[in-house]
Amino acid sequence: MTEEDTGTAAGPYTDAARARLVAAYEACELAELARAAVPIGEHELHPDGTVRSPGSVLADAARVLGAAHRFFEAAAVFERLGGADWERIGDVLGVPAHSARARFTTAEDRFRRGLPSPLGATGPTGSLGELSWWRAYMAREPLEAALDLDDWVLRHQDGDSGLGSTPVSGGLTRKR
Repeated sequence: MTEEDTGTAAGPYTDAARARLVAAYEACELAELARAAVPIGEHELHPDGTVRSPGSVLADAARVLGAAHRFFEAAAVFERLGGADWERIGDVLGVPAHSARARFTTAEDRFRRGLPSPLGATGPTGSLGELSWWRAYMAREPLEAALDLDDWVLRHQDGDSGLGSTPVSGGLTRKR
């Protein structure tokens, strides 16, 4: 791979492509957290049906909700950087344009300045450092991060057809 192929050249991808990569990561994180909450472990319930660890499932749900909020925010930022105006964002969400702008303008500004989300995000292991590492990795090596997400998507196919071998990285667009 050349320096340009790996994404180490200064800013090879459009802002919209980088924003979509962030949204892809947030969707992956959301899916992983939700998937982990599905199994009911033998250790979760006492024989009488009472909970062995009160609050643990609620804590899982709170992590899933946090991930859903991060995905929602990342999707709005992607749409804005892809050219959607506040009127369109508001229409999709069923709110006035000024409400959409008030809700997402800070996230858009943070993305443009390269700042992390303040939503208290944690990675799959609950480590804020892990999430910070991933975001730095995405910024430094966007193609490598996209290839990692390609692998994740391909490992988790469930009857999806037509994804090809590069379902994430294949959609990234470079700056002209």
